[in-house]
Amino acid sequence: MTISTLVVDDNANTRADIASSLSHLDIALVFANDGLDGLKQAKESNFDLMIIDHKMPLMDGLTLLKNLRQLEHYHHTPILFVTTQDVTDVEPIALKHGATRCLSKPLDAKFLGDVVTYYTKRSVA
Repeated sequence: MTISTLVVDDNANTRADIASSLSHLDIALVFANDGLDGLKQAKESNFDLMIIDHKMPLMDGLTLLKNLRQLEHYHHTPILFVTTQDVTDVEPIALKHGATRCLSKPLDAKFLGDVVTYYTKRSVA
């Protein structure tokens, strides 16, 4: 079963790195360039998992998290929140706003693959 995943990040290199890191998994990736675009796409489709950047133009990741969790379909969807800031500072805020897990950039390819595998197995079980 293919897992539909929305990746929201304003950095093209990060989006490419995530795509490369997850290329071995049965995942259909959809990309958004900022939080506003991510929210629009989330409303137009149903995603099984999301990977959201912290700092973005137009709508930041925390605002996007709050908006997504207000949508019925995304109440329990795994949302991985990624940041370049100190994860120990950001994680409590991200979890409060609805993140499932907070990850630090740069993302390690194997670790990201393992985390995504863990949450996708849980979400389809």
